[in-house]
Amino acid sequence: GANTGSPTAQGAVQLINRERAVVVDVREPEEFATGHMTGAKNVPLNQLEEKLAATVKNKTVPLLLVCASGARAQRAVATAKKLGYERAQAVSGGLKSWKEANLPVEKA
Repeated sequence: GANTGSPTAQGAVQLINRERAVVVDVREPEEFATGHMTGAKNVPLNQLEEKLAATVKNKTVPLLLVCASGARAQRAVATAKKLGYERAQAVSGGLKSWKEANLPVEKA
């Protein structure tokens, strides 16, 4: 479907500002180091199941999952929901769309 409910980069910013959404970058640490959304926490996709609960203790906040283009983040949403994060969402277009929207990116 066209509308999977994934927020765009701009929509993600609104969730962060209004609802204190938590951003989790599911790329590998070396990718994360080259640039990531300001304030994002890095939990690689293959470690999400074991590390997410320790990284994001509040399961009621919106959880924004991001990767390079959006594909891994979609997989991460399924894992997060299984762990009880009802409001987990993938950021549509990933970091690429974030940069295209001229939103802040920081390097490690």
